[in-house]
Amino acid sequence: MKKLINDSDDVVDEMLDGMTAAYPDMRRLPDTQVLVRDDAPVDGKVGVVSGGGSGHEPTHGGYIGDGMLDGAAAGDVFSSPTADEFEALLDATDSGEGVLAVIKNYEGDVMNFETAIEMVEMEGTDVATVVVNDDVAVEDSLYTSGRRGVCGTILVHKAAGAKAAEGADLDEVQRVAQKVVDNVGTMGMALTSCVTPEKGEATFDLPDDEIELGIGIHGEPGTERTDVMSADEITEELTKGVLDDLDLDEGQEVVTIVNGMGGTPLMELFVVNRKLQELIGDHGLETWDAWVGDYMTSLDMEGASITVCAVDEELKELLDAPADTPGLTVQ
Repeated sequence: MKKLINDSDDVVDEMLDGMTAAYPDMRRLPDTQVLVRDDAPVDGKVGVVSGGGSGHEPTHGGYIGDGMLDGAAAGDVFSSPTADEFEALLDATDSGEGVLAVIKNYEGDVMNFETAIEMVEMEGTDVATVVVNDDVAVEDSLYTSGRRGVCGTILVHKAAGAKAAEGADLDEVQRVAQKVVDNVGTMGMALTSCVTPEKGEATFDLPDDEIELGIGIHGEPGTERTDVMSADEITEELTKGVLDDLDLDEGQEVVTIVNGMGGTPLMELFVVNRKLQELIGDHGLETWDAWVGDYMTSLDMEGASITVCAVDEELKELLDAPADTPGLTVQ
């Protein structure tokens, strides 16, 4: 294993310290793996938070800032934060207006967030939730009951964060977050496995002449293992899976994301986007905005995911609203 680490046990701790050193607009809560805006809680504003295992950077802490998240809890690599960490996160981001928790549908995240919510609600904090389950590939997986939450989560963060920044109340922030959840789908694939710092070797075996379609962001099995395919063929498979699930009307406007898994050059992601936009047009849809880059990764995995989200005037306004975070800036 060749990685820029010191000790595998210290990777997350040192990463968080490095993030706060680079971005002084966020701070780390003492004795936790929780990052929050430096001005949290923001007076008069609903808090918007998320969290989950590390290894998916810039998710989650990379989306802390104006117009998106107020804070995020970081678990160990591919492991959920504890309920205590989520409790500290909720406490630190509640200004008295309540907090929306954006939860990816993984059993540890759901269970520990629910436990934390019970604890803070006993102290008077009002918490609403949405559970993101945008992965169209697999209904149940190694980590989930139901569909996994993957890259579509970033659009939920963006819309909910923008709505909260407007001064909307907790019910309205939850409503727009759920609106994104109800209109987004994602499917991913892997060219290679990832290597976790703790294990030091590939987390699963994927021969050089094979790829896996429908894989999850922790390396969970997908829908099909097949011979290596061209970029266009892969894009067709992923796009078909997402669009079949969404079943959108002709003329519908969409946001698309071509997301890298951490080890994929931008050159290759743009090749995928070229074909994706052609397919969107072939289906009678209209691309309102197209994102290309690393938004929710899987350490150093080579591969990509495709996300499509149907948008209306409300969601377009929220997704286009200003945001200033390490992982996403909208001006």
